[in-house]
Amino acid sequence: MSEQAKIAAPTLAEFEAAATELAGVVSRTPVEGSDFLSGVLGAPVHLKLENLQRTGSFKIRGATYRLSRLTEEERARGVVAASAGNHAQGVALGAQTLGIRATIFMPLGVPVPKLLATRGYGADVILEGATVETPLRLAQEFAERTGAVFIPPYDNHDIILGQGTLGLELMDEIPGLETVVVGIGGGGLAAGVAAAVKARAAAEGRRIRVIGVQAENSAGYPGSLLAGRPLDAEHTSPTIADGIAVKRPGTIPFDIIRDLVDEVVTVSDDDIARAILVLIERAKQVVEPAGAVGVAAILTGKVVASGPTAAILSGGNIDPLLLQRVVAHGLAASGRYMTLQIPLPDRPGQLARVSELLSVVGANVIEVLHTRHGQGLQISEVILQLSVETRGEEHRAQVLAILQDAGYAPTVVPN
Repeated sequence: MSEQAKIAAPTLAEFEAAATELAGVVSRTPVEGSDFLSGVLGAPVHLKLENLQRTGSFKIRGATYRLSRLTEEERARGVVAASAGNHAQGVALGAQTLGIRATIFMPLGVPVPKLLATRGYGADVILEGATVETPLRLAQEFAERTGAVFIPPYDNHDIILGQGTLGLELMDEIPGLETVVVGIGGGGLAAGVAAAVKARAAAEGRRIRVIGVQAENSAGYPGSLLAGRPLDAEHTSPTIADGIAVKRPGTIPFDIIRDLVDEVVTVSDDDIARAILVLIERAKQVVEPAGAVGVAAILTGKVVASGPTAAILSGGNIDPLLLQRVVAHGLAASGRYMTLQIPLPDRPGQLARVSELLSVVGANVIEVLHTRHGQGLQISEVILQLSVETRGEEHRAQVLAILQDAGYAPTVVPN
């Protein structure tokens, strides 16, 4: 297996040919330095803004390159794909650019902006299933039934080549680059970037470290790497990083990642929410959860400083309603926002007294709910629910302490 992986590994010449093919279709996205993250890491941190790519994601690279390699006969048969959003948009726009008919299967719960964008690029969209597994099965059945060419999201040599063109851009744009931090779902992006940067570095006589990052609620790579073969993740739970929520590593990406990615770490949904908040506040970048895992790994200390470091912001397609929830969750996880429930005696002046106490410690009240209706309440009790803005964990503790010292029993409501 190892020997096969070495034979099949993409070469520097292949990546350069792919980059030439994609020129004019794929944007060369900018790189920006981050003083804040550099301070956290203790080394220069650069953000690769693939959230500003056409379709809002790196996926257009691999999809378009795969489509460009189809024969005229294959193009005439049309293409089919399955995706929760980013791969769908990449295939749809790539097919539209090349004049190929595209059918995309998407799960019923797909974010509305991704659905509308995919349809806007001219694809025929079919919604079916609660998770992406059902659309994948239906897309493959559609290919067998109609002769359309199935375009996989990551487990394909051409897809990996297209994604790896991002790595060549990193090498061109960041002098002395030593570490690349990249998210991993099925593994197409990480495999392509790792192969591209290491091939270029080897040609230049130097070494580069690549760190892969997965959402801990859907992390198939750590266990698979230990076993030496692709396995289903031992434990999977819902994650906000739906773009990398892949239960089992791709066969082709796995071999490349096993050989070329130096380390794979995991981050929690709380970590990801904090990273999205940091990117909005410090870098002025809107990034989807899957695109923020590299920054989350830096913020949580999972990445050790080693010279100039690049974190890939792989996509920016986040539903506005989800963004609202994630920002609130990120604020709460950072100790900057909390919702309190406080039982109060039902008599005049209690709301004013609580407000005065909060004013003393400088807590800003965002929202108030005062109700006599609640489970377990006595006739003489009311519940006061407050959403409060705080300045961090220490200030949050001060708010709770002043209320408790005044005889109240505040309960923090999970966000």
